[in-house]
Amino acid sequence: MDQNALNKIRQTVTENPIVLYMKGTPQFPQCGFSGLAAQVLKACGVTDYVAVNVLADAEVYENLKYYANWPTFPQLYIKGELIGGSDIMKDLYEKGEMQKLVESAKA
Repeated sequence: MDQNALNKIRQTVTENPIVLYMKGTPQFPQCGFSGLAAQVLKACGVTDYVAVNVLADAEVYENLKYYANWPTFPQLYIKGELIGGSDIMKDLYEKGEMQKLVESAKA
């Protein structure tokens, strides 16, 4: 576990209202789950968020699982809090909860 990497992750998720750690980019996701996560945000009207490609940053890739004790990607953070991966995002979206969460991040 690398403390510098954990500090970098903490800084990213606390300084940006919405952060999605994913494989690839929203335009070119490198796995179906990351693609779904980006689509859920798009469906909620979210265009302004930080997307971190974990495949391009080995330090983050290796240490993100320790940051929030969540072993898989993607990981969505809203206002510094881990929301979850694409399955959780999809469930929240279908219940109308994801829309409220992203609205709260804009405030």
